[in-house]
Amino acid sequence: MRAQFVLSEIGVGLRRNLTMTFAVIVSVALSLALFGGSLLMSDQVNTMKGYWYDKVNVSIFLCNKSDAESDPNCAKGAVTDDQKKQIKADLDKMDVVQKVTYESQDQAYKHYKEQFGDSPLASSLTPDQMQESYRIKLKDPQKYQVIATAFDGRDGVQSVQDQKGILDNLFGLLNGMNWAARAVMALMLVVALMLIVNTVRVSAFSRRRETGIMRLVGASGFYIQAPFIMEAAVAGLIGGTLACAFLLIARYFIIDHGLALSEKLNLINFIGWDAVLTKLPLILATSLLMPALAAFFALRKYLKV
Repeated sequence: MRAQFVLSEIGVGLRRNLTMTFAVIVSVALSLALFGGSLLMSDQVNTMKGYWYDKVNVSIFLCNKSDAESDPNCAKGAVTDDQKKQIKADLDKMDVVQKVTYESQDQAYKHYKEQFGDSPLASSLTPDQMQESYRIKLKDPQKYQVIATAFDGRDGVQSVQDQKGILDNLFGLLNGMNWAARAVMALMLVVALMLIVNTVRVSAFSRRRETGIMRLVGASGFYIQAPFIMEAAVAGLIGGTLACAFLLIARYFIIDHGLALSEKLNLINFIGWDAVLTKLPLILATSLLMPALAAFFALRKYLKV
């Protein structure tokens, strides 16, 4: 097969169906950009999980005098020194516990003032209204229930709270957004495939005279099909290249020069450039193979050789 002939036929086909070729490029670019974005979103969620789950604590809040008057869990009164010692001793015996930190009422009041000092409520609070607590670092954040079962409802314990539950809600929202992006991506891929099939069909129909002559002179089926398949592959590859460019530009401007510079988001561990660069070969390979396969199966139906 002469490469010059195939390349000339590809150029003719792309120019002859310029509008549909442009539509294929745009749809492939958008769908694969969403595809790459969903993969990066999954990496970001996993990175955040690894970062934050390693930092979450289980908190055992102890009853104070105010709780004894208003909270049914503290009906027996404020926590005593003996109860605090017993809770600490029981925590130290548990294999799932990595570290226990005690926070007094004064420390809790200081931390509250640092975080919410501007709120109207902060000015009316006093240290004796704050709760003492034990902050427990677990070896495995998934084993929160062990702590809850052992201490929830015990005398002197107001509540047992797991910060992981708050993070689970956040990550559930992020995962939901990721699946929504994947659904849009799947729809765009279907649109792209339909455009590729129609483009190949129109291209084959417009050149039915040439293919008929080639068939009469004994050209093989693959020789006749190759220009059409490569047209679709070239258009898809251009779209895949644009998708890669979108991801690189988005990573540079949105994260490096946007979110990463925000003081409110400085605790988020964003994915690095390596995560983006490792997705690019997959996107380019998909952009090349997907249109080529779609064109191949379309030609079996619309171009009988």
